[in-house]
Amino acid sequence: MKTTSKVAVIGLGNIGQAVAGNLAKSEVQFIVADRNFEKAQKLSEKWGNKVQPNDIPAAVKYADIIILAIPFEAFEGFLKEYSSDLEGKIIVDPSNPIAPDENGGFRKIIGEKESAGEIISSFLPKSAKLVKALGTLGVESLMKSAYKTSEKAVLFYATDDESINSDAEDLITDIGFVPLKIGGIDQSVRIEVFGDLHEFGALGKPVTLAEAKKKL
Repeated sequence: MKTTSKVAVIGLGNIGQAVAGNLAKSEVQFIVADRNFEKAQKLSEKWGNKVQPNDIPAAVKYADIIILAIPFEAFEGFLKEYSSDLEGKIIVDPSNPIAPDENGGFRKIIGEKESAGEIISSFLPKSAKLVKALGTLGVESLMKSAYKTSEKAVLFYATDDESINSDAEDLITDIGFVPLKIGGIDQSVRIEVFGDLHEFGALGKPVTLAEAKKKL
């Protein structure tokens, strides 16, 4: 176990479930929350007694690190609704600003050169700290590539606050990956869908640390 902070995973869609399922394999005790409390309760039973379900307001108040696994479009409203309780906390943003297109694929819903990370950073509550992370792989790879016994796969992250590098890296380690910082939030477009360091961009697949360093 690396993480010693109180952790909450809020939002139990595909990404939230993958992240929580991986974290449950570590020794970290954490809570999960969703708009549907029964869903959080049922999944926590599946993941074991290190995982406790709670409602969203309680999860926000409890945690030091909040993995906010909600759609990109929901971030602004969420951060404003819980602004006072989020002050001083670390918010992990795995979001990708995409929506289905008419061809069965996906399209970006913000400008081509814009990033979800930079937009979300403008909504941050006072003294809250943002980490862009956990969204650089698709759900299947996020689950299957965790905790490899040989060369572990990398999860990239970006943050403007050097003081939380260790928090981000401990969390990513506990989720079963090797952390690698790419820079500040202004670099987060690289680790969002279609970016050069995203599985569904130029990267094309999960990579090891040695492979990742060649891409930076």
